[in-house]
Amino acid sequence: MDAPPPARPRPHRPAERVARPRRRLRAGISQLAGLLIGLALGLTLPRIHGGPQADAVRVAEVLGVVSLGVVSVTALIFSLLFLVVQWAAGNYTPRLALFRTDPLVWRVFALVIGLLTFTVTGLLAIGSRATVSIVLPAAVLLLTAVALILIRTLQLRAFRSIQLAQVLADTGAQGHTVISACYPAGRPAAPDPAGLPPVGSTVRWQGHTATVEQVDMERLVRAAAEADAVVEMDAVIGRTIQHGDRLADVRGGHLDDRAVTAALVVGRERAFHQDPLLALRLLADTGLRALSPAVHDPATAVEVLDVLDGLLRRLAVADLGRRAVADDRGTVRLLLAGPGWPEFVRTALDDLLRSAAGSPMVLLRSRELLTALRTVAPPDRRPPLETRLRWVDGQLADAHPPFVLEGTDP
Repeated sequence: MDAPPPARPRPHRPAERVARPRRRLRAGISQLAGLLIGLALGLTLPRIHGGPQADAVRVAEVLGVVSLGVVSVTALIFSLLFLVVQWAAGNYTPRLALFRTDPLVWRVFALVIGLLTFTVTGLLAIGSRATVSIVLPAAVLLLTAVALILIRTLQLRAFRSIQLAQVLADTGAQGHTVISACYPAGRPAAPDPAGLPPVGSTVRWQGHTATVEQVDMERLVRAAAEADAVVEMDAVIGRTIQHGDRLADVRGGHLDDRAVTAALVVGRERAFHQDPLLALRLLADTGLRALSPAVHDPATAVEVLDVLDGLLRRLAVADLGRRAVADDRGTVRLLLAGPGWPEFVRTALDDLLRSAAGSPMVLLRSRELLTALRTVAPPDRRPPLETRLRWVDGQLADAHPPFVLEGTDP
């Protein structure tokens, strides 16, 4: 009996869902939907004649009070939110957009617009009637309660966004999610460039200055498979590209330049979706502000190092470097350039270490972090850690009294 054929290895498909930033469009659509729904309810509910009735004058008074109250509360809450965003940008980093991009913000605003439209339209639709269906005031009270609950939720979320522990936890969680998506276990190794087809064309960026936020891998792999080509991306996610910069080399078959540029999601700032360096950059920025002479808060920098420690330990054993993405047949169609281990270490630690030269608390925590990383990292990734560990030990020995090192491991 013939042996069964060997199982074909499952191709690595991109795990990241491309979320094209359309915040303004989605916010506008949701607000328009709220307005139209409020208008429809305001015109329809006063026309109901069956069932229990309520005095129209009393209902009109309720509608007027609710409409004025909604406007006042909304103005107050959103004024506070703007202050919260400004405070977080000034105390952590202006690149932190965890709350600023929260969909709850525009959804609450859409509900408030719908409720205001509903009350005003219903007030006008009542006219000179003596009674109206009790459905109208019941609907107003129900929507008012929902709006107040969402406004309270938004307010609590805004207050959470200015708490250090919550900001660090959210940033770290985003970093772990991106690392898991970018460096999954069992992904195919990037092929040797010598075994790839020759370069047939080079794609260059023809737009204005922009930041590469994401790559639509599914779309690009599909286009490359149809052209029987391999796309070797040179543009790194999270980097800024200028007009004329090289985006990719197309190897093998002919692939139109527009197919490559259309697969890029660019914007004005970095996004978490596919950028494994962003969480490290944001955390390092927070630690730098804490160590600045104006703030001088080394305890915050230590908390930042705690979160960085967890991220770097995962990266220390991850399969970094170029990422290969295959099509349905298992053929590699896309090679993505990415940061290596030295760049991760440099982004996370170098600026913090330089600013912490006068802080024994931060230097000792950095020493613990580097020692632990050196233990878990493979031998080829230890030299960058050992170099920084020697520098930290030198700073502790030269700039601080001997009792700083009491109780620490040699």
